[in-house]
Amino acid sequence: MIVVQNVSKHYGKFLANDDISLAVQSGELAVLLGPNGAGKSTLIKSVCGLLRFRGSITIGGADNRSLEAKRLLGYVPEMPVLYPMLTVREHLEFIAKAYRLQTWEPIAEELLRRFELSDKTNKLGKELSKGMQQKVSVCCALLPQPKAVILDEPLVGLDPHGIREIKAVIAGLKNSGCALLISTHMIESMEENWDVTYIMKDGKVAALYRRGDLPAGQTLEDIYFSITESGKKA
Repeated sequence: MIVVQNVSKHYGKFLANDDISLAVQSGELAVLLGPNGAGKSTLIKSVCGLLRFRGSITIGGADNRSLEAKRLLGYVPEMPVLYPMLTVREHLEFIAKAYRLQTWEPIAEELLRRFELSDKTNKLGKELSKGMQQKVSVCCALLPQPKAVILDEPLVGLDPHGIREIKAVIAGLKNSGCALLISTHMIESMEENWDVTYIMKDGKVAALYRRGDLPAGQTLEDIYFSITESGKKA
């Protein structure tokens, strides 16, 4: 569903992504791990069509910058960016009109209920806390019922209820056949559901592990630190 082939991205002379290839299949949860500066956010933004890059990225077989691909993809950025003078409900109405959704209201109401936003529908974007803004961002991303979802540090800034709901939503999306690519520093938060993990270092994919590939007695966290701290390649 999400296919990245030989993607490189320069910022001037700085090489942020160096010939990266990865794939996320339908019903698969892929985790992108790496220290600050490893190139995770650059790759996420490239996949979402927000940056120019060298290489190829497709969503459902369509070029990631095409309208067809954008209709299949939901994106939750690390830092939520809401329109300050739109209410919570108006944000959802905006997404519904942009995607030309029909009978979207029941889906919106369920998302608002799940994230405890039902009593905040008339609040302006600028009046919301960062955690509430993150919840609205998630609701907007999921309203079109995308086939692929990218989440960049989705648990940062959320309260315990929000974290629980995000994790439940992620599990539900995976079970429904959605392809999920999640960039996170919170390794333990993905321990239950991950299928494949890409560990990035210095702009490259330093290691790829599938759940069944982990050496006996080692956790994903153990492997992550062995690669990112000691320079060991796998």
